[in-house]
Amino acid sequence: MTREQFITHVEGTQKAFRRFLVALCCGDSALADDIAQESYLKAYLSCDGIKNEDKFKAWIFRIGYTTFINQKRSEKVFTDYDDAQDIQSTYSSDSSFRYQELYSALNTLPGKERTSILLFYMEGYSIKEIAEIVESSQDAVKQHLSRGRNHLRNLLTKSR
Repeated sequence: MTREQFITHVEGTQKAFRRFLVALCCGDSALADDIAQESYLKAYLSCDGIKNEDKFKAWIFRIGYTTFINQKRSEKVFTDYDDAQDIQSTYSSDSSFRYQELYSALNTLPGKERTSILLFYMEGYSIKEIAEIVESSQDAVKQHLSRGRNHLRNLLTKSR
């Protein structure tokens, strides 16, 4: 894949990819941007390995998902309560709370359920494509979708 082809693919997928990552990160757009940047860098460095350019979107989503999982595994929180009180947000309150209820509910879901829900409903991927992205069986993805829907339904109806 040439540099120009890579750029074209990135431009064609970046909005959907960022939307997916922001939802996966439960509204933390700074973290989503970091993961997107790292994912695109990984993709660029290994773009010679992509066999079918038509599958670029699924390929970059898989890289993003794996990068997110790796980042979460290595994440360690050392801020104590007194330090946390002084943290300033860079977001306006309107944009921060618009989807807060949904992000809070998504944050309680196990990772594969949340990812399956986001890829299926937000990005329109098929069960087969999701299975390839998260490296699971199609039956497992169906189960994640079913459980995720039930969990979200219960969480969102309780909060009303």
